[in-house]
Amino acid sequence: MSAADGEAVPGAGLIAGRKHALDGLRTIAVAGVFFFHTATESMPGGSIGVDVFFTLSGFVITLLIMKEWMATGRLRLGIFYARRLARLWPALLALCAVIVGVGLVFPASGWGGQAGFVLPAAGYVMNLAHFGAFGQSIAGETLGPTWTLAVEEQFYLVWPLLLLAMLRFWRVRTAAVATAAVAAAFVLNRFLLVNAGQPLARIYNGPDTRADELLAGCALALLFTAVRKGSRVHNALASAARWAAPVAGAALVAALFLLKEPDAPGAWFNTFWSVGPTALAVLAAVLIGSLVLQPAGFFSRFLSHPWLSRPGRDLSYGMYLWHLPVYLLLMRLIPSLPLRIALTAALTVLLAYASFRFVERPLRRWANKRLDPAVVPSPPAGTGPAKPAMPEREPEGQLAR
Repeated sequence: MSAADGEAVPGAGLIAGRKHALDGLRTIAVAGVFFFHTATESMPGGSIGVDVFFTLSGFVITLLIMKEWMATGRLRLGIFYARRLARLWPALLALCAVIVGVGLVFPASGWGGQAGFVLPAAGYVMNLAHFGAFGQSIAGETLGPTWTLAVEEQFYLVWPLLLLAMLRFWRVRTAAVATAAVAAAFVLNRFLLVNAGQPLARIYNGPDTRADELLAGCALALLFTAVRKGSRVHNALASAARWAAPVAGAALVAALFLLKEPDAPGAWFNTFWSVGPTALAVLAAVLIGSLVLQPAGFFSRFLSHPWLSRPGRDLSYGMYLWHLPVYLLLMRLIPSLPLRIALTAALTVLLAYASFRFVERPLRRWANKRLDPAVVPSPPAGTGPAKPAMPEREPEGQLAR
């Protein structure tokens, strides 16, 4: 791809550089999930943090793919999947090992009897286990939240292949439109499942019923890849972002405190589960896009503050993994709910930091040292220093990521 194609090039477009505001958004999203699990009555809509995570994940991972593709003309799928595992699996396996170990030593604790949930969690199939795909449905208890990791990893088994196929035949902007069309097809799929009377566990946890949220982020990333910085389209989008960010941000904040996802059959149940996740993903995509388009705006500066961006960059994944296990462990020990929530928050941050400091970062650096040369080959001897092939990588965080 060249500038003559009329589309952005690495290092010059909207996708260049690190987006610190998105790290801050991760912190807000994981805080919503935390309070949804620990103080549900105060924040009944905190689960929308997952919807934001899905959309943000699709956006960030697609940017990673596009940066490599535009710089090298290809995507090494083996390297892509190896990086995903190096980024996410060690912390998850450490969590499983600690929970099982403590549960064996203290079987009467909140971590007792959890060994049966390790395989679906570590194998990224907890979402399927939630609705009984392997027999009897399981809640997963301490490892229940790993259903979101499963949805993402199942999606990323397919998405890079589909994206590369589209890029083989279409321009980036056409691929963006096609991605939006595929998302719409998944919305129709969920509508049909809801109206066919499928149980909530199937609708909530299905890899197909959440695909539209991830694809919303993917389509946004492709759009931003195709738009040239300073072009008429870019200026129009930046102008729209000035009012779109406050509207989307206010709607999502209101949903945190006011939205209670319906769980009983009825008209509201059918309406919400048909289009509600899509609406939340669109709001998240609008906010994400506005943060990227207006890096000097109030919301971007607020979310880029180190107190928000650094935890989002380094700790959000660990916080997501550890918060519910810690809360369930303390339930039998701390009767006072406010004290239990406070201690859960403190221990969660401490364990997330330990996970990042001693598990995630060392193994990620070890993997990147071996994987980076495979993506960006060294120049032949005598040709001088190599020009960086790709802009700075975003962290592959899902609830991270």
